[in-house]
Amino acid sequence: MTRLLTRDKSFYRTLGRLMLAIVLQNVVAYSVNMADNLMLGTYSQIALSGAATVNQIQFLVQQMTLAIGDSLVAISTQYWATRRTEPICRLTGLALGAAGIFSVLVFAAVSLLPHGILSLFTTDAEILASGAVYLDLIRYTYPLFILSTVLMSCLRSVETVGVSFAISVVSLVVNCAINYTLIFGRFGFPEMGIRGAAVGTLVARALELLIVLAYILFRDRKLRLFASNPFRGCLKYRMDYWKLLWRSLVSYTLWALATPIQAGILGRLSADAIAANSVSTTLFQYLKVVTRGEASASAVLIGRTVGENNFGKLREYCRTLQALYLGAGLLLSVALFFIRVPLLSLYVLNDSAREMANQILILLCFVFAGMAYQMPCASGIVRGGGDVNYTLYLNVISTWGIVMPLSFAAAFRWQLPVVAVVFFLNCDQIFKCLPTAIRVNRYKWVRHLTRD
Repeated sequence: MTRLLTRDKSFYRTLGRLMLAIVLQNVVAYSVNMADNLMLGTYSQIALSGAATVNQIQFLVQQMTLAIGDSLVAISTQYWATRRTEPICRLTGLALGAAGIFSVLVFAAVSLLPHGILSLFTTDAEILASGAVYLDLIRYTYPLFILSTVLMSCLRSVETVGVSFAISVVSLVVNCAINYTLIFGRFGFPEMGIRGAAVGTLVARALELLIVLAYILFRDRKLRLFASNPFRGCLKYRMDYWKLLWRSLVSYTLWALATPIQAGILGRLSADAIAANSVSTTLFQYLKVVTRGEASASAVLIGRTVGENNFGKLREYCRTLQALYLGAGLLLSVALFFIRVPLLSLYVLNDSAREMANQILILLCFVFAGMAYQMPCASGIVRGGGDVNYTLYLNVISTWGIVMPLSFAAAFRWQLPVVAVVFFLNCDQIFKCLPTAIRVNRYKWVRHLTRD
């Protein structure tokens, strides 16, 4: 008789260790942006909306950086199954090269066209002015974030995850302390408002990169990344990595571009819609980073198992992971429903924006139940097993073929209420469950990415 849950105790120990560290790291790392959001929310609604507008750029940067890091993890975990570290170092050098090029492009774009980029998300003059002040400093955080994220992906591929959590905790504490001091002008410092929040985030991101570099240089014993030159290219590794990277970049970019466009749709409805969406999305993202952590831990575990060529164990693990995703999704959806009101009370919003945010959060409780299953299945199991084509096709068809046309029609042609528009913006999280379940349980996603 086939068991739903595996009895392999090492599976639960490894998954629990990875998931706990990665989820906590993701939650704490996201709290760096949440600290800006929450403190600015108590400062003024315009400052909150300005930071939220700039954070659409951060989201784009984050998703494309994840494409670089996740492609590295997908190959490296299979090498790690046999403890072959030299290919991992070479692949990390390739990933860092891609990250460096991406950093230059992003910084140049936001420096040369700040107002043009921000105006894609809102037309409100006050919000644009506030966002421009925030972006003037935040743009320096993008290269720091990109490089530190790729380095932490390298460590995650060899199951070193505790340092990422420690880095995020230090970053959060520093960011909150500077935010409190400079946003409100405490302890004799000037009141800087939204610019003070940008200073806090900049210092936190710089600290993250310094700590991860120090760990790799002086404490890491698994890889010894810089003991030899990781940038010494090797054609076969470059080809292997590029085949994964370009598909991941297209997939993540197309999906990521849709998100700020969707925010832009709401931004053109009303200022209250921007504030309500910012607050509700921020709370929702906390649950989303938990799901993202599940996906990252699963990708490491599945990649290692594929590298071990143990197909029987792989089937057991996949069944167990799917059951865990469903259970966690249900629990977190219920939790979001009950905590939404006390969390909304922390924000300074007018009555219209507050009620709108409450309705959006109730809707997102149902959305999250679907997302909690399909996202870690697609990004964790399928991608971790070496198949990046599925997520590419899924995102192109669902986001650009279905969600975007329906969202534009709901907002500007049918002129539906904001909550209905939000439903169309997120409906793919539910209908993607069926094709993803079929894909996962057919096991055609298993790919051996390593070389002898």
